[in-house]
Amino acid sequence: MVYLGLASAATVRVGRALGRKDRDGLDRAGKTVLVMTAMLATCGAGLIWFLAPHLVRLFLAEDEPAADAIVAAGVGLLAVAAVFQIVDALQAVSLSLLRGLQDTARPMLIAVVSYWIVGVPTAYLMGFVFGLGGPGVWAGLAVGLALAGLLLTRRFLRREALGLVRL
Repeated sequence: MVYLGLASAATVRVGRALGRKDRDGLDRAGKTVLVMTAMLATCGAGLIWFLAPHLVRLFLAEDEPAADAIVAAGVGLLAVAAVFQIVDALQAVSLSLLRGLQDTARPMLIAVVSYWIVGVPTAYLMGFVFGLGGPGVWAGLAVGLALAGLLLTRRFLRREALGLVRL
């Protein structure tokens, strides 16, 4: 939800700067939210990564006979969830930055290709064909999110060259 809040703020700040024809304000708003998002997502991912065994054990009874196997499975899933935090935050915020520029059609196509053409098949391959199970499915979906995040961020950073902004 933190990233959703940052994304909403980014949409408003970029949209207002665009309306004022304020190139510096638009640039500052975009870069600020991207840096804040990267920092927060990295910290969140780090906490998940380093605390994973302890987080899983919070949900187990003290006398759970399969505790070690459950923790091992949970740690694997949480490792992928940590990466997921970063790439999901990036794509959510970048999509909102473009929304602030009133650029919605091309980002929708980027999202569709990234999630459905790349992410879902990769999730299937990693989870079922390569036998990685749940972590493989999540990792495949993270690949789709990462592609979306990179392409959307690139689009925002190249906004003037692409003719998205005429200030």
